[in-house]
Amino acid sequence: MKGSNMNLKSQSMFVRFLRNVRKDKALLMLLIPGVLYLILNNYIPMFGVVIAFKHIDYSKGILGSDWVGFDNFKFLFSTKEVWIITRNTVLYNALFILLHLVIPVGFAIALNEMRVRLAVRFYQSVMFLPYFLSMIVVSYLVYSLLNSEYGFINKIVLEPLGFPAVSWYSEVKYWPYLLPLVNIWKSVGYYSIVYLAAIIGIDNEYYEAAHIDGASKWQQITRITIPLIRPVLIILMLLQVGKIFNADFGLFYQVPLDSGALYSATQVIDTYVYRALLTLGDIGMSSAAGLYQASVGFVLVLTTNYVVRKIDKENALF
Repeated sequence: MKGSNMNLKSQSMFVRFLRNVRKDKALLMLLIPGVLYLILNNYIPMFGVVIAFKHIDYSKGILGSDWVGFDNFKFLFSTKEVWIITRNTVLYNALFILLHLVIPVGFAIALNEMRVRLAVRFYQSVMFLPYFLSMIVVSYLVYSLLNSEYGFINKIVLEPLGFPAVSWYSEVKYWPYLLPLVNIWKSVGYYSIVYLAAIIGIDNEYYEAAHIDGASKWQQITRITIPLIRPVLIILMLLQVGKIFNADFGLFYQVPLDSGALYSATQVIDTYVYRALLTLGDIGMSSAAGLYQASVGFVLVLTTNYVVRKIDKENALF
């Protein structure tokens, strides 16, 4: 009797499911391409995780290659430079996260305060354009500014003021400042538009009530705008925290022109693995480095989300 009731319940649920599918058929059809892309691009490649634990022999294939355990991971941790590359990767990305929270929010608030719509669209376009540029193009733009003989900064700025020309690509001390500048210039437009979209969605009645109560612009920003876009800030921060062990390869390799004199300031995990594997050619070690970065990022996302959940449960990602 109990089994028949369970069967009836299962059938009822199945019929309800089919009814919902028929009702939302158009929406499900729109969902299929995105789901297929997610499976093909994100889940099927997870099979490649096994490469991190094997010594790949192309004649045997991936499954037939010999298991080597954690030997591939020793490549990252046995080098004397492991501290430098880890420090550079984490500190640069931590600084980028901070800059991406502060500067784009400021630009988004400024754009929201502008009343000439044509001017807003113009500034949005100008700010967003660098985001679409290849990092190779960006590296040439930076080179045109920093070239020691013909660069804009040396020839047009420093020398007319009586300062000696700077050999930018051999002076390490400048690059901890130059790399964040290039990064924020390239990405500020993207983040500003995301934050601007969140700000536009705020009900204008809040600002009208605050204005009637005599609140200044700064008070409106700190008491209304920032608190109401906090969920967006937290989501973007969590996504960036998950990539704190993954550096922008183009930024750290192309922009400094792979200058050996700058390695102490520009060497990160991604560039180190790339340079080492140019010599060794072992994809098992490359996969081990990628798995290490992804695993640490996953743990950091969980930890950060746990902290956010403890502080403000409603704004946690999950």
